[in-house]
Amino acid sequence: MIQATYGHGTHNDFVLVFDEENKLTFTADQIKRICDRNSGIGSDGFIKIVKKDGAWFMDYSNADGSVAEMCGNGIRVMARYLTDRGHQPSGIYAINTRAGRKFLAVPESGDISVNMGQVSQVLGEITVEANNNSYQGFNIEIGNPHAVVFTDDTSSAGDLKVAPKVEPIDEYSEGVNIEFAQFLDNGEIKMRVFERGVGETQSCGTGTCAVALAATIKNRKQLPIKWVINPPGGKLIVEIDGHSNATLTGPAELVKDVELDKYL
Repeated sequence: MIQATYGHGTHNDFVLVFDEENKLTFTADQIKRICDRNSGIGSDGFIKIVKKDGAWFMDYSNADGSVAEMCGNGIRVMARYLTDRGHQPSGIYAINTRAGRKFLAVPESGDISVNMGQVSQVLGEITVEANNNSYQGFNIEIGNPHAVVFTDDTSSAGDLKVAPKVEPIDEYSEGVNIEFAQFLDNGEIKMRVFERGVGETQSCGTGTCAVALAATIKNRKQLPIKWVINPPGGKLIVEIDGHSNATLTGPAELVKDVELDKYL
């Protein structure tokens, strides 16, 4: 029997499998079945928790089975699992990802912070088309690619049941995450996100960091800076220091344990 755990960070949800010795193999089709919301457990992503060369590694896949570099919400949920299940003491520790090593501050309970690394703008204009609307935006890189656009109302993007069109497409050979952001009267930012390999999700950790940098550039503000970002699933805090390193802070919850065998 293969046991997994279902959890979420601001309702960006994941199925996690603890496989410290990296003995289990999951195909893209199996991951897709597990993440299917109609016939599987249902989640935005799949995380296999392994140890490589003595360090924790987040082996992350999108809901369609495609491999992804990094997930800011997912890595916090993984850290909550490691600490709550007794595999790692609370405090500051590192988790390796395909986007490099990330350091987290993990208390016994409460919000978790993760140093997401450097977030940067890729120069050049991009255009996003959604719901018969066209937006000019920012090409942002934070270990994975993001196209960030600003609008007076995030609902203008429509239902986001299909991927918005992004130009120039050759900037994103492996796909792109697309954020629609709206400045609020209280100084915070509202956002929606279409994640590559998943669709619209309730939250996206790397996406909030991308939005934070794009908002800083758009408003001609200086670093360091702090933004409160509100995806549909909850509230996240992004701080970007003077060297463009982003720290993401938010909740991470384990919901239930589940059995995977019938989905494999």
